[in-house]
Amino acid sequence: MAPVAMRSVAKSLSEAKPVSYWLDDPGKPPAEPTLTANERCDLLVIGAGYSGLWTALIAKERDPGRDVVLIESKEAGWAASGRNGGFCAASLTHGLANGIARWPDELAKLEEMGARNLDEIEAAVARYGIDCDFERTGEIDVATEPHQVEELRELHEEARRLGLADGSEWLDRDALRAEVDSPTFLAGLWDRDGVAMLNPARLAWGLKRACLELGVRIYENTRGLKISSAGSGMTVQTPYGVIAARRVALGTNIFPSLVKRIRPFTVPVYDYALMTEPLSPEQLEAIGWKRRQGLGDSANQFHYFRITPDHRILWGGYDAIYPYRGKLDSEYDHRPETYLKLAEHFFTAFPQLEGLRFSHAWGGAIDTCSRFSAFFGTAHSGKVAYASGYTGLGVGATRFGAEVMLDLLDGVRSERTRLEMVRSKPMPFPPEPFAWTGITLTKWSLARADTHGGRRNLWLRTLDRFGLGFDS
Repeated sequence: MAPVAMRSVAKSLSEAKPVSYWLDDPGKPPAEPTLTANERCDLLVIGAGYSGLWTALIAKERDPGRDVVLIESKEAGWAASGRNGGFCAASLTHGLANGIARWPDELAKLEEMGARNLDEIEAAVARYGIDCDFERTGEIDVATEPHQVEELRELHEEARRLGLADGSEWLDRDALRAEVDSPTFLAGLWDRDGVAMLNPARLAWGLKRACLELGVRIYENTRGLKISSAGSGMTVQTPYGVIAARRVALGTNIFPSLVKRIRPFTVPVYDYALMTEPLSPEQLEAIGWKRRQGLGDSANQFHYFRITPDHRILWGGYDAIYPYRGKLDSEYDHRPETYLKLAEHFFTAFPQLEGLRFSHAWGGAIDTCSRFSAFFGTAHSGKVAYASGYTGLGVGATRFGAEVMLDLLDGVRSERTRLEMVRSKPMPFPPEPFAWTGITLTKWSLARADTHGGRRNLWLRTLDRFGLGFDS
């Protein structure tokens, strides 16, 4: 990009607030009190992101008499649940291709259960009056390179062969650009029904309100420090008190688990996003995008983007930063060099929007595991359950994970707990510095594949052979 153009790109970021657009909302609810005394309950849920909020809510729906306490180290929805792109997908397997590769024998069941899970989310949003701009728009996977066109076409044909293509539509270049106009778009595959767009922070806050209305006792700014068995139940130490619980559900995801043996199964990845100012009527006309689908390109280092009801564009992804030795630190929440790269890519995709400015720029950590989709289990003789490893698709899949955790804690043998996906674990990551070295090499290889017609080098082919890898 020419120097003058690069200066223009940098200028587009000059007024961007370093905070998630979703969390920068005057409607944010006040925090619930901190726990300052000992507590007792039937079920203790740790973490008030989507995973914990759905678990607490569904626990009360299943048994209104169950005494449920939910604790959160900061405030509900402050981390990944309030910083993501707002793509609520039906997929439980991080996309159809990953599901075909890992669970071919139960893929049809996983797809059906994922669709049902998304329907249940939509029903809960309506039932509890959650104002989160839920729209069943679908998502378009976009090819921006010739090899991606063929890869998407092959995926569509495979889905049709498996009887899983209902609701998906192939879009050639002209049909795609009639939906959203970018000179970089070559073809697309539109999943019309399997993805909803929503306001992620308002979903979290609405779930919090629903939990309170059902009688869940929520304590914010209350961190769980240590977990221990205590007879037939568990105790969890917090800064100002101890909670005694019959059962515990861990919804802490990327944050270090209180069950230490599951920590090697996940690593943190920092993801970044920009939000534009509202587009003018002329700018909207220039790009089309009247149906507000979510979009994502098909590169290994991919972008995800969507348009909001107030005509802003969220543009995120591409850089996925693994901090040295997997250290979680708020220092990584902002990365100006990534913001500049994202802005440059945005104006390459939409040159007709030159002069548009970004109002917000932010980042945050998500958890990933070696199979890219959630894993589940129990500890302390079945008194503790966990779900983790959602790899960026937790907006929808966490509700399914909540159901799994409750099934495991209640000792229920269900269609969920019988799944191989639920009964198996991903390969753990090696100790440092080997994890950092391997992930760095994988990221380099993925970026190289993007610029070499999708060809995967020996390192990536070896990871494929063992069912491992790293998703950008």
